[in-house]
Amino acid sequence: MKKSTSVVLEGIKTIAVRDFEVPHIGPKEALLRMELAGVCSSDVGMYTGKIGPKPYPIILGHELVGFIEEAGEDFTHRHGVKKGDRVIVEFTFGCSECSACVAGNYRFCEKTLSYGSSISCQEPPHLWGGYGQYLYLPYNVMVHKISSTLSAKTAVLVCAVMANAIRWVRLAGNVAIGDTVVVQGVGQQGLAAIAVARYAGAKTVIATGLGKDSRRFEMAKRMGADYCINVEEKDMVAEISSITGGKMAELVIELTGNAKSAELTTKLVGRMGAIVLPGLYGTGKDVPIKLDELIRKEARIYGVYSHDGNAVRRAIGLAESGRFPWDDMVTHVFRLEEAEKAIKVVAGEVEGSEAVKVVIDPWL
Repeated sequence: MKKSTSVVLEGIKTIAVRDFEVPHIGPKEALLRMELAGVCSSDVGMYTGKIGPKPYPIILGHELVGFIEEAGEDFTHRHGVKKGDRVIVEFTFGCSECSACVAGNYRFCEKTLSYGSSISCQEPPHLWGGYGQYLYLPYNVMVHKISSTLSAKTAVLVCAVMANAIRWVRLAGNVAIGDTVVVQGVGQQGLAAIAVARYAGAKTVIATGLGKDSRRFEMAKRMGADYCINVEEKDMVAEISSITGGKMAELVIELTGNAKSAELTTKLVGRMGAIVLPGLYGTGKDVPIKLDELIRKEARIYGVYSHDGNAVRRAIGLAESGRFPWDDMVTHVFRLEEAEKAIKVVAGEVEGSEAVKVVIDPWL
């Protein structure tokens, strides 16, 4: 029986490498041979317990690209893919039966079915996360065929990094030609948001970060940022007011997960502008928002969660356009056995390892 080596989060800050039997694939199923898995900041949150509770043990990993290893006849017919095809896999897939799924909002499936976070690896057929050599694909999974020539480093960013940014900046934030966009945070999602804002026609893109973000600021400029503000040295509100002639921004997207940064958004947004909040701030934490400022400016505020198929399809086009240096965002590649170190690098806990994007190659 063929085995799959996978990385299992057994509890808070407890990781093990385990082998699982690769399941027999029936007519409505498929098996993915993983190419790369992205390490997301939410993986850090699950590892530390900031995001939880979780159905331990779980196989981490929800940024997924690979090749169809096996596919049943019904699966092939439904998804239009066959053995050997290269695909992007959305992290959430839903049950196809609850009211949210029937309405097309499978992100909010009542059973919360998603890779790398919500299904225990004790649940057959076990391979429910991307930190492994193989991934199980049920009939209702969301897969998107991609070119065989797209680089693996770019492909692994399509879903969720690029697709998230497209949904948050363009589809929810409605950025338009000539807009000023403020991107708070220059991690992987911030960099993608900068690129999407520029691609959508923003006139001015302003990125904010910390003193330790010098490498990320360089990448932000390559992605299209006009200004990079170190908030530890400068007054962010005064700087953005100066840049915009006091009008502030049409769109502010807050990606730091820091409550103080979220509080500042109402000062950074201009009249009739929009604030987009994708960040997670921690269970039970209060985040003060000055509602009077929102009301006086008639500004909108959106909480956004993840991506959808529409955003993924657009992200594939963005990746294949070749306009941005996506490959250069991937600064670290780790083996499965180094997954815990990879997570700590993303968390900023490994001295001297200033990461932009970290990925895991299960075949190293």
